[in-house]
Amino acid sequence: FTAGHDERAWQVAWNPTKPLLASCSADKSVRTYSYRPSDHGSKSLTFSHVGTIPTGHSKTVRSVAWAPSGKTLATGSFDSNVGIWEREDISDSEDAGESTGDWECVTLLEGHETECKSVGYSSSGTLLASCSRDKTVWIWEVQPDADFECMGVLMEHSQDVKCVAWHPSEEILASASYDDTIKLYVDDPSEDWFCFSTLSGHKSTVWSLSWSPQGSYLASSSDDLTVRIWKRVKEHEWKFVLELRGHERSIYSISWGVGKGASENLGWLATTGGDGKINIWEITVCSTFIPRRIETDKPSQETQHTNDPLSAKLLTRISGAHDVNDVNSVSWCPRLEHADLLATAGDDGSVKVWRVVPF
Repeated sequence: FTAGHDERAWQVAWNPTKPLLASCSADKSVRTYSYRPSDHGSKSLTFSHVGTIPTGHSKTVRSVAWAPSGKTLATGSFDSNVGIWEREDISDSEDAGESTGDWECVTLLEGHETECKSVGYSSSGTLLASCSRDKTVWIWEVQPDADFECMGVLMEHSQDVKCVAWHPSEEILASASYDDTIKLYVDDPSEDWFCFSTLSGHKSTVWSLSWSPQGSYLASSSDDLTVRIWKRVKEHEWKFVLELRGHERSIYSISWGVGKGASENLGWLATTGGDGKINIWEITVCSTFIPRRIETDKPSQETQHTNDPLSAKLLTRISGAHDVNDVNSVSWCPRLEHADLLATAGDDGSVKVWRVVPF
């Protein structure tokens, strides 16, 4: 988009209910874009910059996340605070993306000691998680009238926590850290939130997490240049089943969308990072189980190693997605009619939207 950020763009987030896309940046702002069909019956979309929120955060806005209702936006900043934003003229109409009402900060959540790295709402919208360089994960209960109550401060990681991600239908939270691990948490009805599992295997910082749309798998990406996929084998047990390679530098962001295709398809996994590439993998369940290692004849030798009937095929790749710049975020559009759309944000300050076209 021509109306990009003045400094590096950190994250993009699609509104789940309205034709809106948000991005956040080191310039301390959040930008919102609306989209609509270019022509009647056309698949192409026209995007328009509809507003800039000067968040009032005193440092970089590192993370942005929508509530499932699409009416509330959360921002996580290097100033250690989490902002909760609502628009003055909230409308339920389909074209609310075009609405120009101002966004206002209705709550500021304080608690983290240092930079907040990631924020996210649970699928029900009743919980918000945040994580920080202070090694903690906070869980907040969303209450009426923009009120929030802290339900737990989880101090399981030994280093900077890079990412939090909620399960798509259950109240399970995952976090990823500079300590090379992934932690999974649930609420104990009789006590508090606790860590029920630690997923180890990455050899370096875990940057990003994304659940499969059905919630049976979790993907993680790392400084070790791999994406690992973990399968739920029991209610509280997950095991490593697939490794993907295809990047030359750190994989900063991954997003698992429903994709397009056959019923055995578990969706499309997009991966991106410091090498400026976007890889799109189609993840499928194999009909027969043959332990194997597959290498493609692509230049950088994408490989997969599996001990589960799960298969990955590289559908397409984009190189230099943001010219020579790092790509910091990738996100599939959650609206089913646009399941082939993904957005990226890069160090060049720009936000780009891509469509995966069959060939």
